[in-house]
Amino acid sequence: MKTFEISCPLTREPRLKEIEAKAGGLQWVLKKRSIDARKEPVWRYQYEAYAPEDAYVPYSLPEYCDSVADRPAVAVVGAGPAGMFAALKLIMLGYKPIVLERGKNVHERKFDMARLSREGVVDPESNYCYGEGGAGAFSDGKLYTRSSKRGDIREVLYQLVKFGASPDILIDAHPHIGSDKLPAIVENIRNFVTARGGEYHFGARVVEISPEGCRCADGRFFAASKVILATGHSARDVYEMLQAKGGSLEAKGFALGVRVEHPQEKINWSQYHGAWKPGVPAAEYSFVEQVDGRGVFSFCMCPGGILVPSSTEEGTVVLNGMSNSARNGKFANAGVVVQIEPEDVAGDSPLRLMDFQHEVEKKMYDYAQSALVEAKNRPARKMKGKKSDPDAVVCSPECNNMAAPAQRMEDFCLGKMSKSLPETSYRPGIVSAPLHELLPPMVADRLRKAFPRVGIRNYYTNAALLLAVESRTSSPVRIPRDAQSCEYVSIPGIYPCGEGAGYAGGIVSSAMDGINVATAVAAALDAEKGAGR
Repeated sequence: MKTFEISCPLTREPRLKEIEAKAGGLQWVLKKRSIDARKEPVWRYQYEAYAPEDAYVPYSLPEYCDSVADRPAVAVVGAGPAGMFAALKLIMLGYKPIVLERGKNVHERKFDMARLSREGVVDPESNYCYGEGGAGAFSDGKLYTRSSKRGDIREVLYQLVKFGASPDILIDAHPHIGSDKLPAIVENIRNFVTARGGEYHFGARVVEISPEGCRCADGRFFAASKVILATGHSARDVYEMLQAKGGSLEAKGFALGVRVEHPQEKINWSQYHGAWKPGVPAAEYSFVEQVDGRGVFSFCMCPGGILVPSSTEEGTVVLNGMSNSARNGKFANAGVVVQIEPEDVAGDSPLRLMDFQHEVEKKMYDYAQSALVEAKNRPARKMKGKKSDPDAVVCSPECNNMAAPAQRMEDFCLGKMSKSLPETSYRPGIVSAPLHELLPPMVADRLRKAFPRVGIRNYYTNAALLLAVESRTSSPVRIPRDAQSCEYVSIPGIYPCGEGAGYAGGIVSSAMDGINVATAVAAALDAEKGAGR
């Protein structure tokens, strides 16, 4: 086998004669494509060519069982990436998945998310975090993980293609699906699982797990001797349920900061050295800085995207970003967050980082609502209104309960209030706020040092808007499990899985963890069957 590369302008693909000339008459396969914008922006296509004696063997998915309707049942709590791919793996291995999702199906939850953005009304069971597809279904569908340490990620990518994703995700260096495409894929997975004899149940918030199965808040009981717990990074009640049963939990580091929004044209100009033109992909960025012994890094960058409210309960403000497959919106946004370690938060409770996270989210809500009350009591200067009282509250024309505290980037670093706010994609509205004071000092101080250092031209600018808070980067709690069996160390029959258990971060790693845990559960059931239990 030999490898070779072809570069070409962003406006075209490699020509067949170019590829065949480089392949030298051998069978060739495209393995990866990426944009190289270090100088003149170009596509880079990487190929492998195979001699007859080592002919290319294409990847094929493992076979699924035709029907698992009469096979032993495994409860899968949560229908996010970890839960969905655990269910698919169980069908491959001959077991019946019973998927229990506290939220609504992926179609119905759209209406609750629209109401959340438009009216600021939080449905605690159906929002940007809870519901079929999990948080990843409406956050661009990034599939950046290329690490093979968890296993062969092709099983994830090829299944996504099987259920409707573009084959481009198999070769792109930074693959994504888009929030407009993911819901149909999620629905296709559910229909496949149920067609093969598995079950899906919505509005099924699990409140008790026993050796016999799972009981839901509405009284429904689902029998299963094994339970895969794939509840996501925001299911705080699950940690409390386990703790109440005497289960062991561990505080786990996570990251907290702000969403940063720039006009997309500024990011395009910077990353493409002024050479961007219509038809060329919207530019991305990423960076990592070390500030005072902690990482400060960009997270979940959404080119051409929008900002959305991700609160799962009333009285808090949480932000996330999303973008559709075309990534053609006016704005670019990304989380810029600071790593928080267990030793950074005082106390010995395993839930102390979760409580810290919640306190910051509540603080942002309280400030925004207080500012809105003040604005109602005297004329507020609108984003594009006339200059008037210099002390008037600066806010969006239409704000609701999910309005976010916001500050221009340079103002934040200089420690002064923003006297005006730029246009934003965040529909619930924004209020000018001293984020340099509202954020925890260990976060604010590091962000203020990091922003001027970012090595992206014109990144540090007052045209950039900071909105708070970005806090749901990963779980602040880990549910400890046995390294080999994946079983919860405290309660037999429970198998913690994915982001909520503290073992993954993002769609691909969560899906891989779901596959691995489902494999471990099947092995345990096979062993029990062999032992005659």
